[in-house]
This record gives sequence, structure tokens and C-alpha cells, in this order.
Amino acid sequence: MDLSGTEVIINLVGGVALLLWGVRMVRTGITRAFGAWLRRVVAAGTSSRLRAFFFGILVTGLLQSSTATALVVAGFASRAMMTTAAALAIMLGADVGSTLVAQVFSFDLKSLSPLLIVAGVTAFLSSERALIRQLGRAGVGLGLMLLSLKLIVGSSAALRGSEILPLLMERLGDEPLIAFLVAAVLTWLAHSSLAMVLLFMSLATAGIIEPLLGLALVLGANVGGAIAPVAMTAGSGALARRPPVGNLMMRFIGAALLLGFLPECLALLERLEGDSPRLIVNAHTGFNLAVALVFLPLTGIVAKLLERLLPDVEQEEDDSRPRYLDPDAVDTPSVALASAARETLRLGDMVEQMLRQSMEVFCKDDQKLLREISTRDDDVDKLYEAIKIYLTRLSREEMDREESQRHTAILTFTTNLEHIGDIIDKNLMELAAKKIKNRLLFSSSGLKEIEKLHAVVMDNLGLALNVFVSEDAGLARQLLDQKVTIRALEQKLAELHFERVSAGRQESIETSALHLDVIRDLKRINGHLTSVAYPILESRGELAQSRLRKRDAASGSDKPAKKRQNLPEEASNLEASGNCRPAKT
Repeated sequence: MDLSGTEVIINLVGGVALLLWGVRMVRTGITRAFGAWLRRVVAAGTSSRLRAFFFGILVTGLLQSSTATALVVAGFASRAMMTTAAALAIMLGADVGSTLVAQVFSFDLKSLSPLLIVAGVTAFLSSERALIRQLGRAGVGLGLMLLSLKLIVGSSAALRGSEILPLLMERLGDEPLIAFLVAAVLTWLAHSSLAMVLLFMSLATAGIIEPLLGLALVLGANVGGAIAPVAMTAGSGALARRPPVGNLMMRFIGAALLLGFLPECLALLERLEGDSPRLIVNAHTGFNLAVALVFLPLTGIVAKLLERLLPDVEQEEDDSRPRYLDPDAVDTPSVALASAARETLRLGDMVEQMLRQSMEVFCKDDQKLLREISTRDDDVDKLYEAIKIYLTRLSREEMDREESQRHTAILTFTTNLEHIGDIIDKNLMELAAKKIKNRLLFSSSGLKEIEKLHAVVMDNLGLALNVFVSEDAGLARQLLDQKVTIRALEQKLAELHFERVSAGRQESIETSALHLDVIRDLKRINGHLTSVAYPILESRGELAQSRLRKRDAASGSDKPAKKRQNLPEEASNLEASGNCRPAKT
């Protein structure tokens, strides 16, 4: 059945889109299945240039994307976890690794497409294990890639009878520099040199592309593939930008030198294997091997050049900027959640410092420190916003049940820490400012009582951070017990304060509202801290179902809510009194 020109173009464009999507599915599946392990491999492969080179081949052969490897390397380099020279060696290996995947797809494997898709869909839908599901995703991606190549070849074959396309390709073949630039731009937009090389191979199979034009397009695709990570790390520091920029430099120098010797290169490749489709893929592999052979011994020199071109810029420490949120780890939820948790601990340290200094302001009437705490709250708000945006991006990725629970726990805890910062800044510091302005003094007994409550809340903040990290049920119960302790302490301190007021102590009378507000705000802070314990204990079935009393319809009297089965008497009594405590186990 003959297709119209419009249908042929639609099929061709659809085939290219399917190819790009298949590459993405494979990369996503492998990243989610083995992302953490691949990152450890990259980090471990820095002891020597040769070792780093082969580790780069291994990682990219699995990920099927040198761009993904470049971003992982840039992330390690930005934290000074590897030298620039080692990062460049890994990038050279990554470039070669992407060509090996193209070599596999250059063979006639199209008959495997239905099998891979069926096997992948079956694995993805039939298993609850994350590893099996992600391997199934990768299998579907491989099947779609093979299917797309079949669609591209079939659509391209129909274009051979066109009068315009052969003329256009002939003109483009006469201008290798323009062909080079076109391929570079297309590959940069597609973010996949593998996909573009496979596309050129399919067009060559259909007789649309001549071998000489194919070589120019392959060189452009290699340079375009190196542009993408440079653009994606443009806003990062110098350490992160050096490996992608160095990789682009090495590829561009190699492509520029070979661009003037395309006929000689073609003659050499035809001696090895004259088949046109294989010639395209062989050119891709040969180019990257040549670049690696030339530049692998020179990575130290290139690294020094990059250090001059992209020197470290001394910047003032900005606490509001995240240090551990790796944007390139979002494809690997387990790694991204660990990064977010580490950043949350830093947020907790900032809030802890604010809370500690708040007591100094009340004791010393230090206006300078008061302003510093207000500035620190701005930093807390900015860092909280960065963590929230990061977790929002992560929520778009597929996570298993445990990862989803951890995601929610991190987001909830960071929100509570931000609320604590607001209470310190908007409430406690406003009370301190009023105390300073009106030259008020707490009584010696009243100040000691506030310091005592403050010390307990400080201890609970440290305990809450430990609960957040460890997710230990025992520590969670201990933290939740502190809610009852704080409530009892608040009531006791209020009674002692009213006794002093009743006794007519002038200082207590003048600071009565201030004193009670400070106690109330410290209790509110503790309430936000104890919230980290609830999801841990709830997942273990250790929380009471209700904090309400039931009314007796006949007598109108209050009755304690029905006790949960197997709960001891003291837990039921606490539940009846309105306290939400974990069951004693």
C-alpha cells in the first residue's frame, strides 16, 4: 500500500520520537534499578586514568547515555569527590561506551522488538519488586528502540522516490560544514547522540544518506551530544562545569581536525567494512576511540587548562543555598531522598542555632543577636523552599511504597522545621523586642523556669533530629512521651508564675503576659518537633485511634473512648485524658 507524502513524513517523525522515548525509557529504567550502584562505580573509578576510562565505558553502556554519565560526573566533581583529570577520563570512556550500544543496534535485531516489549510489559505489570519493574521498563524501551528503527527505515525507503529530498541531501553532502552544524544542533536539541547516530544509520540503510555525508553528520552528532551537559551545568560552579566543558573541547578538536579529511577517513572505513549502515556506526566508534587514544594521556594537561579557563571563585558562604541537593539524582529516588534528608539535617542545625540563641536574647537583651536571628530565619525559609521544590520534582518520579513514605516524612519534617523558625522569629523575637523596648525584667525565678523549659525543648530538638535520621521506634516513643512532659511542665510553670503574681511581686506582674507567651511558644515548638514521631509509630500500629471522649447518649456524661484491644491501662488513661501517646510495647 502506497503512502502519501504526508503520511510518510508523519511516520518518519513518529519513528524519531519513538526512538528518543525508547532511549529515555532504557536510561530511566536502568538508573532507577542500579542508579545508586552506578554512582558508587563512578566514584570508585578514580584511582587511575585507565580504570576511570573503563568504568566510564561500563556505566554508559548500561545507561545508554553519555549525557547522563556526564551529569553524574559533574555532580561528584562539584563536591570535590574526584579530580578534573579523573572526571575527564571517565567522560572519554563514556563517549566510547555510547558507541558500543550503537554497534549492537546496527545489527538486524528488529525481530526481537515484540519479544522485548512483551517481556518488559509482563515484568512491569506482574511484579511488585522495584528492581523487576525497572528492568521491565528498560526492556520495553529496548523494544521500542528497535521498533522505531524499523519504522524509520520503512518511512525513509518511501522517500527515495521524492524529487526534493535527494536534491536536498546532495546539496548538504556538498557542504560538509553545514551538515556538521545541522547534526550538532539536532543532537543538542535531542540530548542523545545515540539516538541521532541510529537515525543517520537508518537513513543510510534506506539510501537517503551518502557515506560522505554520513561521516559529517556523525561528527556533528558527537559534538552536539557534548553540548547538552555543558548547557545543563551552566549555572553550577567551576568544579562541576570543567568535565563537560573539557569533554566538549576534546570532541570539538577531534571533529574539527577530521572534518578536513573526510574522503581519506571514508576510504579507511570502507577497507574495514564497506556496508553503508555499518560504516556510519563504525565511524562513530572510530572517532571516539581516536579521541580517547589521543587525549587519555593528556587529561592532566587538559585539566590544568580548564582550571585556568574556569578558576575557582571565592564566594561568601551562603547558608540559604542547598549543598547536598543533587539535581541529577532525581532519576534515582533512593539517592535523591538521601540527599534531601542530609539537607534537612542542615536545616535542622540552622533552626537549632536560632532556638539556642533566642534564649541569649532574653537573658542579655542583645539587639544585635536578635537581628541576626531574624536574618537566619530568612535563610531557613530559602533553604526550606529549595528542599520543597526538590522534593516536588522527585514526586513526579515513580517511587515504591517505602520511598513514598520517606518522601512524605521528609517534606513534613522540613515544613515543621520552617514553622519552628517562624515561631522563633515572628513570636519569640517580637516578645524579646518588646522586653528590650520596655526595659522589662523577668524575676530570677521566672527566668530560671523559662530556661528550664527551653533546655528541655532543645534536648527534644536533638532527639527529633535523631528520630528523623534513624526512624527508630524506641526513640520515637521517647520523643512522643516528651509531649506529656512538656504539657505538665507548662502547667506547673504557669502555676508557679501565678503564685508570684498573687504574692505581688512587681517583676512577675509587669512581665506576666510576656512570661506566659514565651512558655506557650516553646510548647508550640515542641509540638512541631514531636510530629516526626507520628508516621513512624503509626506505621507500626502503636498510636491510639482517637483522642476524643465518647458521650453517653442516655446520661449525657462523658465516657472515655473505647480502649484499643490489647492496650495496657495506663495508655488508655492517657488516651482518655486527651493525650496521644504510643502504646507501651
